Amino acid sequence: MKLSVIICCYNERATIRDVIQKTKQVDLGPGWDREIIIVDNCSTDGTREILEQINDPEIRVIFHEKNMGKGMSIRTGIEHMTGDYMIIQDADAEYDPAEHANFCRKAEETKAAAIFGSRVLGGDVRYKYAHAYFGVRFLTFVTNLLFGSNLTDVATATKMVRADVVKSLNLTTTDFNLDFELPDKILLSGHEIIEIPISYNPRTYEEGKKITSRDGFKALMTMLRDRLGLSPVLKQSVTQVEQTPT
Repeated sequence: MKLSVIICCYNERATIRDVIQKTKQVDLGPGWDREIIIVDNCSTDGTREILEQINDPEIRVIFHEKNMGKGMSIRTGIEHMTGDYMIIQDADAEYDPAEHANFCRKAEETKAAAIFGSRVLGGDVRYKYAHAYFGVRFLTFVTNLLFGSNLTDVATATKMVRADVVKSLNLTTTDFNLDFELPDKILLSGHEIIEIPISYNPRTYEEGKKITSRDGFKALMTMLRDRLGLSPVLKQSVTQVEQTPT
């Protein structure tokens, strides 16, 4: 089995080296190989220069020539992956790469189409902002209502999906709302999403947090679009929202 770790980064000079090092140090278990695909979304803070110095056969670095959004970075990683599963790893310090081994063990046990990390399971719920916590609860509730799922944390960044499944989904979004389009289309395809507990170390906006309440609105629009079957009017509305500067 081979795991493709997709690391999307934009202006993460302070943490990108540490995330790469921690990712490489993880023992995924017997029988697992790994590739690391880093997609830089046109960073301007020195991240790009750090990545240009990497010379490692396990790592492939792809540079976007303009900022195309986190969702587009994930899609670029999916396009270039060669593993049996892919897992999304943020380039900040909010999610711990050490937990990749837990995902691999769960994949071996279940052969699941998708395994998501839940920041709620396990009981240690940590958020810096009340609006972030309640926003995730609301979006998770809406996902379960619209798609018949039983998720606890739809907005989690750490998502593992089997290669044949993720490449069949026709993902189209380019921003943070891909985090919601992905489970939408997995569920619409008839696959189950398994959750496992993960740790979470949230950061503040001063520390570099990028997602805002506006991204929550985009996520909601994406869920409605996917549930209603890409109706032309709603599809146009989602596109207009995506293209409006944040």
